[in-house]
Amino acid sequence: MGTHAQASRKEGDISSVFVSLSGVTPDPLPQRFADIKRQLIQGNESAVTTSWKRLLEQLVVENETVKQKGPDIIPSIQFKDLQNPSQDFISDIKKRGVAVIRGVVPEDDARGYKNEVEEYVKLNPWTKAFPANDPQVFELYWSPPQVRARAHPNMLSAQTSLMNIWHATDKNALISTSQPLAYADRVRIRKPGDSQFALGPHVDGGSVERWEPNGYGLGGVYDEIWHGRWEEYDPWESSSRVPAVSDNYQGSGSCSMFRMFQGWLGLSHTAPNEGTLLVNPLLQLATAYFLLRPFFEPVKVLEAGRKEYLKPENWRLKVGDEVSPALYGASLGHGQELNDALHPHLDLGSSMVHVPKITPGDYVVWHCDTIHAVDKTHAGKGDSSVLYIPVCPTTEANAEYLARQRDTFLEGYPGPDFPGGKGESEHAGRPRADFIAQHGGDQALRTMGLSKLRKLDWEDENGAEEVIERANRILGFA
Repeated sequence: MGTHAQASRKEGDISSVFVSLSGVTPDPLPQRFADIKRQLIQGNESAVTTSWKRLLEQLVVENETVKQKGPDIIPSIQFKDLQNPSQDFISDIKKRGVAVIRGVVPEDDARGYKNEVEEYVKLNPWTKAFPANDPQVFELYWSPPQVRARAHPNMLSAQTSLMNIWHATDKNALISTSQPLAYADRVRIRKPGDSQFALGPHVDGGSVERWEPNGYGLGGVYDEIWHGRWEEYDPWESSSRVPAVSDNYQGSGSCSMFRMFQGWLGLSHTAPNEGTLLVNPLLQLATAYFLLRPFFEPVKVLEAGRKEYLKPENWRLKVGDEVSPALYGASLGHGQELNDALHPHLDLGSSMVHVPKITPGDYVVWHCDTIHAVDKTHAGKGDSSVLYIPVCPTTEANAEYLARQRDTFLEGYPGPDFPGGKGESEHAGRPRADFIAQHGGDQALRTMGLSKLRKLDWEDENGAEEVIERANRILGFA
């Protein structure tokens, strides 16, 4: 691809991903979204209405559990136990949508990664970051520690185990979980006292696309919810997500790859309120709620009293011409944002809980539909540092992205999803392909699209073998 390998997106930083960080007021959604909403539940209006009532009643119960347990509700497991996890861990992560994998990278090595990032920035002082006046989130994708962490054998093993918590109902679905594919994301070094990187509750992987027939509707990801059967919706079914499109508007907040989990590798000792992650640990319920919320309106307004306002009987389904195009917190080309005014039954003030105390080398992962946020203020005494490393299976779309990302890696530009510009193309000390081979061997080269993918023997789904062959053709290894 030569010099055309750099991302076609304009230059920028993480603030352009979210409406709340960018300071821009989004335009109202086009009127066609009112038609989309009507069509989604057409013929199921009664079932959706009764399912909404059940959902609100269940949220009251579960929100209280989250409030009582706090960070303890989030399951943790030692890396050494992840290949053969207990049934309790599996059921907990499936319900909560989030987990901490302890000790994926040795603590000293992980802390060393943070120091190396800082050295790399010192060596290349023109590195872009947000906020510009006090850098916390760096526009770095190819620093030596980021490349090494993605290539670490323990990281690749952990990602493979995590992918296999998912399952494909369609055995011919074109997806393989033998081999995680790398998605090059940023690094964060958040300083004590920072309140600028105050990212509120949000969901990545698109926003309006979750409702669109040519978005997540392509695989029918949320069909059970639209049919009034949210209890039967399985967030861990992968085959329906293979055809889904999460990026219809090429916005700064898009992610072209299917990430089964988002995640970060901790590089510091970080406790709750110390600039860390918050999550809503009610995966199925919260997803159903924020998807159904735009279909309902309160009869009595909030001034009638919060208790009365939240009661299921105070909420009615909007029908016919009453239906507006609004998809609360969703806007074209940005991430899905949530707040207490638009999503009152989620009780975000209490249901967003911190991840437990993190040690360098711990890997925190959350399901791609999980509502998450970061501390408004970093009230700790040390840095809160992470490398963002998600978990991506092999699909055709992921292989196509990987092929483009491979070119940007070789030339030092940001990955295709990220703000453009010259990136690290002129950075001193930027690793090359031989660095990956040295630190992770052939398996690490495969994750980067630099070596031929292969299917592991235990993966017997028909579609897995087919998609590996297709991915290798896309990557030029036919």
